Amino acid sequence: MRDQHCATTTTRGSRQPLSQARRRQRRAAYRDPGSLPPLVAGTFGAAVTTWCTFAPCFLWIFLGAPYVEALRGWRSLDGALRAITAAVVGVIANLALWFALHVLFAELDERRAGALRWLAPRWDTLDPVAAAIAAAALAAMLRFRVGMLPTLAAAAVAGALYRLATGG
Repeated sequence: MRDQHCATTTTRGSRQPLSQARRRQRRAAYRDPGSLPPLVAGTFGAAVTTWCTFAPCFLWIFLGAPYVEALRGWRSLDGALRAITAAVVGVIANLALWFALHVLFAELDERRAGALRWLAPRWDTLDPVAAAIAAAALAAMLRFRVGMLPTLAAAAVAGALYRLATGG
């Protein structure tokens, strides 16, 4: 996983990239595996991260879904539920863009205009293999109507095989 974007922090007046610290945090299980092989430790670290990220969300969904469906019939709450749905779609779109930028580009510049902040990719750091895998996944789903899970599995296997073959 490459996280070399140019987020910066101020330390005694100097601006230092946080990319090194973030890479260490995200690869902690792989880089400091203890007595386990690095690949096994990294897999366990990814599994724990995935569990801690998604289990609470699914818990809320499974516990709250029956009540939300019962509220769907209330006209006074219908607008609020639509607003919540729109907000969730916006969050998912934002996360998809964030992940796409961080997978496809090794370096991103942080740009600001007033209260707005966005990440601008450095085009010379484009990962052509990641872009090819993403383009193949897009074609598989839109042109050939392959399902999401098979496409995701194939893209993950292709990326893992490439990284293992190149040592990256």
